[in-house]
Amino acid sequence: MKEAVRRNIRRFPEDFMFELTSNEWENLRTQFASSSWGGKRYLPFAFTEQGIAMLSSVLHSDVAIEINISIMRAFVHMRQWALSHEELAIQLRNLEKRYDRKFVDIEQVLTYLMQKDQKKVSQSNRSKIGFKE
Repeated sequence: MKEAVRRNIRRFPEDFMFELTSNEWENLRTQFASSSWGGKRYLPFAFTEQGIAMLSSVLHSDVAIEINISIMRAFVHMRQWALSHEELAIQLRNLEKRYDRKFVDIEQVLTYLMQKDQKKVSQSNRSKIGFKE
């Protein structure tokens, strides 16, 4: 795939595809615990939705076509999910704005009560339990 993309690089402007930096690639490799490969390696490409669509014009194997279709369906599904949950996100933001101050007040009261309770325990004259000499 990499060679096909490099041979057709004009089809992939910056907003369609970019090459990962060494740091980005190393971070991904450590997250997925991939093994190190021998030989000369290029950094992998990352494609936007438009870049994935453009891949179908340069990749011709059956497997590449199936993967391309699956990825495009995933993009469509993510877009539909985001649009259907936009109303919920707006409601959550409104609730956060509305109740944020109340939660801060509750947290302060709970912190005060916990500190007060710890003081009582440390000041009590109970006999210690456990092994005694």
